[in-house]
Amino acid sequence: MAKEELKIGEISKPRFEYRSFGRCFKKQAERMARLSVPVPEKVWERKSVETYIVSRTNDVNNTKIRDGKMDIKTFVQNIDGFEQWNPLMKGEFPISAEVLKNDVFPAFKVNNLPELQQATYTLDEFLTIIKNHPDLQAVTVEKLRYGYMVNDTICETGDVYINGAKVVTINSESTEVEDLKKTVQDTGLEGFENINYLQAIKRVIGMIDKPLAN
Repeated sequence: MAKEELKIGEISKPRFEYRSFGRCFKKQAERMARLSVPVPEKVWERKSVETYIVSRTNDVNNTKIRDGKMDIKTFVQNIDGFEQWNPLMKGEFPISAEVLKNDVFPAFKVNNLPELQQATYTLDEFLTIIKNHPDLQAVTVEKLRYGYMVNDTICETGDVYINGAKVVTINSESTEVEDLKKTVQDTGLEGFENINYLQAIKRVIGMIDKPLAN
């Protein structure tokens, strides 16, 4: 079966991902830019502000909110060190208590969640629930990302501000693990830990006592 042709900025079947976070990936970023084929102008530079909901007891469901919309992805498998994540749910604020109870709260894997007294909740009301729970935290993540395409893998470098603390990220993702392996090797990223956003955020805010890749 022929492999799927990836198109940057478009949805494909679930991808495997390599990503790392640290202080500097200058040499690797320069190689990524030089090796890249031309990409659409819309992905040359992208800015976003997102809110991630992190839980002390969950590392398999990734919940983020952007532009009033909630997106939860769940970990599927790890093949040769590359993680695959699938969509678990999508929602929009105001959001129903039923969706919070049945879909959102279970993803956090925490106890002692409050009884929901309203039929729907605004984003601010939802964030108040998060703030009042000892095992949950809402984290503001600002992203400035630059897109590339290397070895038919979708790549990016970027500056990420996690509650104002700046870190640098570099990434490659594809439906094909072998293409990812080649990109990691060609860009000089071998030896850097593969860290997803959940892990990076938890390390920066002190929820996990472990440093980033460099």
